[in-house]
Amino acid sequence: MLRREEIYEALRTNLKDIVPEVELRYKAELAYEINRLKKEKKALILAHHYMGPVLYHSIADIRGDSLELSRAAAQVENDVILFCGVRFMAETAKILSPEKTVLLPSEEAGCSLSESITAEDVRRLREEFPGVPIVSYINTSAAVKAESDICCTSGNCVAVVESLDADTVIFLPDEYLARNVARETSREVVGLMQSGSDDHARQENGCKLISWRGRCEVHEKFSPEDIGNARRQFSDVLILAHPECKPGVVEASDFSGSTSAMIRFIQQSNARRFLLLTECAMGENVAASFPDKEMLRLCSVRCRYMNQITLEKVLDSLRLRQYEIEIPEETRIRAVHALERMLAVSASVSPVPPRTPHMKVEF
Repeated sequence: MLRREEIYEALRTNLKDIVPEVELRYKAELAYEINRLKKEKKALILAHHYMGPVLYHSIADIRGDSLELSRAAAQVENDVILFCGVRFMAETAKILSPEKTVLLPSEEAGCSLSESITAEDVRRLREEFPGVPIVSYINTSAAVKAESDICCTSGNCVAVVESLDADTVIFLPDEYLARNVARETSREVVGLMQSGSDDHARQENGCKLISWRGRCEVHEKFSPEDIGNARRQFSDVLILAHPECKPGVVEASDFSGSTSAMIRFIQQSNARRFLLLTECAMGENVAASFPDKEMLRLCSVRCRYMNQITLEKVLDSLRLRQYEIEIPEETRIRAVHALERMLAVSASVSPVPPRTPHMKVEF
């Protein structure tokens, strides 16, 4: 295990142009204590790409996107998993690893997408559209997954929809992701209000994707005008957009993909300058991982839920074994079926992508 001074020096080397030195000194002390405690308790710490840069580069055993992390948790021997992400991510880890203790450092680490739909909403949709398959984005609660036929991620959503032998598919809950998927699968997108459906959704002719009115409060802030302004100022910039962005933003970008797909794109590209249209902490983490590449700062668009996960709360969670994720077994079994069906589709399309170089496992 690294000593306090070694942690500080490593952080200063990686983050000196991103985080003030006085903050690095203070947080290096916290990171040392967390690393000591996780070793004592034989815990594994997972960190999503949206975590703050000091946390991301000091205490994480494995870094990745939400599903990568949950699958990794299921493959390790550690009995305690501390998930530095948001609630639906920790729930997914618990669904796949029911025998493990899964901790989430903050009770407030929710998600605007996950909170836009409930299990009751899904049951009502199933009654309203009998026989229509329901696809739920990974950014949903365990209860919503349990009511769904299959799950998807931002990386495999097109493959999942195309795998279903149905002219009409219900896609929940992200409105913009649904519209982006509809464009790629040549379907007409039909929007549902959160309180009910449009009559238009009942028409039977043609291939349709019925969408909910959920949005990520971070990704919906980006606009095509932002892209135009960036290109006028930096003619050589490559712009990468998350698929949760508006369709106009995705169309105007050079690449759209999941967080891990964006990182792989940057790693393999010969370009010098990039703009990531996603949570801004990821841009800081990528800048630290690839110092030879420049990440433009469009604005400080932080996820207020991801921002709940701090080193102080991680330390308290390890010390006090809080806050543990619990899922009723009946719900978990039904949710794992939807996840396993998704994983089968992904396996039939392409192998699981390799870990990015900056991910690591330490025991």
